Amino acid sequence: MLNTLVDTISLEQTHTSGAYLKRDVQVVRGEGAYVWDADGNRYIDCVAGQGSANLGHCHPAIVRAIQDQAAELIACTEAFYNPVRARYQAELCRAANMPRVFLCNSGAEAIEGALKIARLKTGRTGIVAAMRGFHGRTMGALSTTWEKAYREPFQPLIPGVVHVPYNNIDRLREALNDSIAAVLLEPVQGEGGVHPAQDGYLRAVQELCQANGSLLILDEIQTGFGRTGYLFAHEYDGVQPDLVCLSKSIAGGLPMGAVLMGARVGELPPASHGSTFGGNPLACAAGLAVLEILNHRDTENTENDLIARARMCGEQVMAHLRERLPEKAVREVRGRGLMIGIELRGKVAPVLKMLQARGLLALPAGPGVLRLLPPLVISDDDMWQAVTIIEETLSDAF
Repeated sequence: MLNTLVDTISLEQTHTSGAYLKRDVQVVRGEGAYVWDADGNRYIDCVAGQGSANLGHCHPAIVRAIQDQAAELIACTEAFYNPVRARYQAELCRAANMPRVFLCNSGAEAIEGALKIARLKTGRTGIVAAMRGFHGRTMGALSTTWEKAYREPFQPLIPGVVHVPYNNIDRLREALNDSIAAVLLEPVQGEGGVHPAQDGYLRAVQELCQANGSLLILDEIQTGFGRTGYLFAHEYDGVQPDLVCLSKSIAGGLPMGAVLMGARVGELPPASHGSTFGGNPLACAAGLAVLEILNHRDTENTENDLIARARMCGEQVMAHLRERLPEKAVREVRGRGLMIGIELRGKVAPVLKMLQARGLLALPAGPGVLRLLPPLVISDDDMWQAVTIIEETLSDAF
């Protein structure tokens, strides 16, 4: 058993691919909004598994669902019917108000599936995506991702992808023609700096897509499942996308992804797509537990409604940060719900190290943006403790 950070670093450096930049902390346990390292130090976790732990670490209901299902059946491909999968598909489609879903294993897989479906259903090949957008690192998803540092080592990527400025409807209109199969957007750009869609932007995009015969694909991989204060972030604009890509917190931290399919898409032809592990009973059982927790809406006490609380808590935290953070350190605070970006007047990397030393784990969103993705179950005390740590750290750092 590895007990020390030095032991773990030595072993991982010997055998890991090298693809990941790692921080000097060995996380060994999690509960709710906390994680602990091997030395027993506790951290408030505003990384939350890159947003895959919206309901916190080791939520009891999700743990029970996984344990019960693991003792019954783990693997069952979609070559066979399965009652857990059937219930999950029905519950997810009902929650999203979309008729069909394809289940897969990750966000990048969901993007790949949506791109294939858009080409298949429209007979077109072109894709319009957004500058600053991030959709994954597999070849199709990477082709729609904006950041050149991610893209250039792997060119040529798939052809026909055009990038336009986010929140600029005129530039999108200019890019649309009869070669465009779909427009792919995040309702809130995450990796690109936590930039929300402006009011009315997604509705205008939907109208343009319908007029052009293109499909609207929304990447809700990070924004889904209550993160922004609604079950899905596109509810802010009241749009009805044709395809929605999901992953991260869909199954409480287990690997899972999905492509929701709207009425304009319909049913897929047999054998047009597939996934060995997609829709496995273990992930579906965890997904059902997630939906059950999030669907527990308490109209009498919004503190017990995780989604409504995320919206209200996020608004309060962002208002506080805008008022209190020093102008010498911060350009802007922006976000939706508990997806918060703090644009700094300098590099974020040293700030992340200072926060970690003070017991708070957070994320970057590009070189100069501090990103907070606390679990929706974080207590008020811990959320405001995190805010205090950020205030003190930024005052010291700048």
